[in-house]
Amino acid sequence: MSDWGIALIAAGSAIAGSVVTGWYARGAGIRQAEAARHAGDRQAEALLESVRMTLSAESGHREFARRRQVYAEFLGAAEARILTERTGRGQADDDVLLQRALGGVLLEGPPDAAAAAQHLVDCLRRHERPDELKSAKHAFVTVAQECCRSRSRSR
Repeated sequence: MSDWGIALIAAGSAIAGSVVTGWYARGAGIRQAEAARHAGDRQAEALLESVRMTLSAESGHREFARRRQVYAEFLGAAEARILTERTGRGQADDDVLLQRALGGVLLEGPPDAAAAAQHLVDCLRRHERPDELKSAKHAFVTVAQECCRSRSRSR
């Protein structure tokens, strides 16, 4: 065999080896790319879930703060009316403020708090005795506190 024949055989072997090696390297590269894509998808999904949880927690906190504010406004309006019942002196818009605050509690709920607030307003409208007003106010405060406690425990 001549030097040219040996050179051709060696070159052919090198080319065949390169093709086979390249084929396997290409397959490995494709598998690595697929694995990287799947890992990226899982990472993106985890990030999205984290964002969803954060938004949900923030929304719950805003809802809790709003409900607490509504309860406090109602209690302030009820206190003003109770004071008017005791002293006979009050502001002209006390009834309007109480009705508006009651509407807030009725909207925010839950039903137990709405019922307790409605009962307190009914007692005020019937001009109940001071101990009955105190009892109705205490019932509302107890229900409102329980609503706030149960919300803060669930977070």
